[in-house]
Amino acid sequence: MRDVPPALRLPMLVLGMIALVMGVLAGLARLALEVPVLAQARAAGHGALMIAAFFGTVISLERAVALGRAWPYLAPLCAGLGGIVLLAGAPGWLPQSLFILASAVLATASGMVLRQQPALFTATLALGALYWLAGNLIWLVDANIGAAVPLWMAFLVLTIAGERLELTRFLPPRLVARQLFIGMLVVMGAGTGIAVSGNADGLRLFALGMLGLAIWLLRYDIARKTVRQAGLTRFIAVCLLSGYAWLATGGLLGLIGGLIPGHFLRDAALHAVFLGFVFSMVIGHAPIIFPAVMRVKIPYHPVFYLPLAALHLSLLARVTGNLLDMWPLRQWSGIANGVALLLFILTLLASVLRGVPNRGAKP
Repeated sequence: MRDVPPALRLPMLVLGMIALVMGVLAGLARLALEVPVLAQARAAGHGALMIAAFFGTVISLERAVALGRAWPYLAPLCAGLGGIVLLAGAPGWLPQSLFILASAVLATASGMVLRQQPALFTATLALGALYWLAGNLIWLVDANIGAAVPLWMAFLVLTIAGERLELTRFLPPRLVARQLFIGMLVVMGAGTGIAVSGNADGLRLFALGMLGLAIWLLRYDIARKTVRQAGLTRFIAVCLLSGYAWLATGGLLGLIGGLIPGHFLRDAALHAVFLGFVFSMVIGHAPIIFPAVMRVKIPYHPVFYLPLAALHLSLLARVTGNLLDMWPLRQWSGIANGVALLLFILTLLASVLRGVPNRGAKP
């Protein structure tokens, strides 16, 4: 079998969505809010549920669909199951092993693509997959999720940057732009390497690389041109450009120590990247990726801007709460973050239903 039909992809996507819902609730538990007992018990696994389980499932599922072969689907399956066994309270080595297997399969698939199509964007995607694998291995060895966070962050940032870099091929080639992009990858790589050794200065160097990459994307991404268009094209461009602004914000906060564990700005720095940047990309690309993965139509509607605006406003409130040390504002903005993601899911489902043909209608 060369590929997996959409009906068999759906259970993997469902596993990822379970991880997303429980990950959000676990995050609210970390803000000392009342949540179901299961989410309360898994508060320490908030990052693993959101990154390794949810994003690991979604990204590897998208990559498997693009490859059109059956074996890469082992990655989203293992990532989704890793989230389930983590929620079930299994011994730590079991979800960690499943995440390691998932990331190893994704890295192997990405390496095959790089070999078949040598290019900077395929190299960036492969490097991102290796960062996920490295983060999972460090989590297994160190038994500390915090040690894996910079590597997991690099996984998501480079995956998105690689996909956007592919589209810059439609713009006039610039040697300087290519060299700057590679330079930012080197800076981020050096930063993660130093950070893994236990030196906090590595996190600042990593943040510098993210800031530089954000500036690069704002300067060279095709979204600067497509934002002048209309409809879905403009919506995607708005998501991208606003996401890059949050990536730059996370880089700036990281430069002043926001990525260092225990720093009073750590919550703001992490969520500027993971929530502001990454979820802006998710919201923007969902109308394109979801139909490709599940073979359903998602007609564009201006209401798509509602969850995007809710995400940005609630995150701005959260960062403000961190800066001003206002715990109640952090709690309420955390709830609003969850509501924004819920709005996104509901908007997506409503759009899917709108795209379903009316079987009872006459041709």
